[in-house]
Amino acid sequence: MPFDFEDFPVYKDAIKFIQEVDSFLESVTQKGNVRIIDQLQRASTSIALNIAEGAGRFHKSDKKNFYVMARGSVYECVACLQIFVAKKLISAEKYEIFYRALNNLAKQLSAMIR
Repeated sequence: MPFDFEDFPVYKDAIKFIQEVDSFLESVTQKGNVRIIDQLQRASTSIALNIAEGAGRFHKSDKKNFYVMARGSVYECVACLQIFVAKKLISAEKYEIFYRALNNLAKQLSAMIR
């Protein structure tokens, strides 16, 4: 029996985002950037984990709380990426791709929260 969250488009998009972030981070130099790399990995992973955990809750208010946390992690990823821009660790093109993906995730999560 599959878990219902596995069919959520937002969950699939979150997993895709994690894969893209991990691929990007392989190219980023570790020297002096370990903390921000780790933070982006954790924040991106948190999006999918909170969606899954929220889907497993029985009460609507519990579900909503986890979807709110997932959306908060989306915002955290945006801030992390802006730090990457400030440190000149990401191209404008790559930033824009990630930004659009995060904007899409935020919209989907906002719809789930309503």
